[in-house]
Amino acid sequence: MIFANKIRELRESKQMLQRHISAALDIDNAMYCKIERGDRIARREQVIKLAELLDADQEELLKLWLADKVYDIVGEENSANDILSIVAESIVEYKTTKPL
Repeated sequence: MIFANKIRELRESKQMLQRHISAALDIDNAMYCKIERGDRIARREQVIKLAELLDADQEELLKLWLADKVYDIVGEENSANDILSIVAESIVEYKTTKPL
């Protein structure tokens, strides 16, 4: 719910209503409310649009959005830290061996 908390905080700081955001995203208000509560995952293109609407850093919002997605997959696992370490090592290895 890191992403959900961030977009709520940004929206409130801009004094924008949820219905204005949902209209700009072309989704119904109930759907946006679920995204902001963390009950529903936004689509990538919605995250990009939210960054624009809320004058937020797109990369930061995408990182928070992805972090929530990863947490949904491994967060409840007993070995979540080990899993994330393996993934981190794989990413570093891929980046160092990837052909230009």
